Amino acid sequence: MTRRLPLLLLLMIASLPSHAAARFVEHKVTIKGHSYRYQVFVPNGWTSKHTWPVVLFLHGSGERGSDNQKQMSQGLPPWLKEHGANFPAVLVIPQAPEDHYWTGDVEDAAMQALEASIKTYHGDRQRLYLTGLSMGGYGSWQIALDHPNVFAAAAIVCGGLLPPRDDSTLRVEGIPTDTDPYAWVADRVATLPTWIFHGAEDDVVPPQGSRNMHAALEARRADVRYTEFPGVNHGSWVPAYATEALWPWMFSHRLAATAK
Repeated sequence: MTRRLPLLLLLMIASLPSHAAARFVEHKVTIKGHSYRYQVFVPNGWTSKHTWPVVLFLHGSGERGSDNQKQMSQGLPPWLKEHGANFPAVLVIPQAPEDHYWTGDVEDAAMQALEASIKTYHGDRQRLYLTGLSMGGYGSWQIALDHPNVFAAAAIVCGGLLPPRDDSTLRVEGIPTDTDPYAWVADRVATLPTWIFHGAEDDVVPPQGSRNMHAALEARRADVRYTEFPGVNHGSWVPAYATEALWPWMFSHRLAATAK
């Protein structure tokens, strides 16, 4: 009987279902000797038998840290906890350290977390998507600029390009100072289908930046949508991620198979 035990265990494991209920799983990547922790939402019914859409979500400034928990408190992660039973994609949720933005090594860590998740969770490279709120909205524009032809579509919530206040260092890096920043960015991201969201009463990141970016993309005949929520201040991510048409629109886009 003792000799038969390993065989019985193997048979039991083989008989387990090849998929599981929706869940969040903790991971980490290392950049230049520094560990960056992140969470991955694995959808209900995930299986390795086929490939999956993968969404990269960038949090705002209030969720920075190293606990791998604060980034779960706003935006898409709470929405998924309540409404994600039928969400059909893997979600990658990195965390930026205190006093850092989605640039430099932190941007690299987010992209490495995405790459690791594609490999671990059988991601489909034609169905990679980008979204972020506030500081993560800035980060989404940054990553769209720095990593062209990677994402099939993006949803950018209450973000911007330029510092939101005179005393702020938050901005999208690499934009020449002697040019129209919205036109310059639009020229480089016009092939990325984008849905921009903002609150009309936002006094943290003024909506004018999103209006300008929408206009610049429209001028280039880009696939762009803009939704501004009347009476909403900075927390526009709540109605944005609850927008019923967002996810069907997002997942309807695929990156061309020939793109690298």
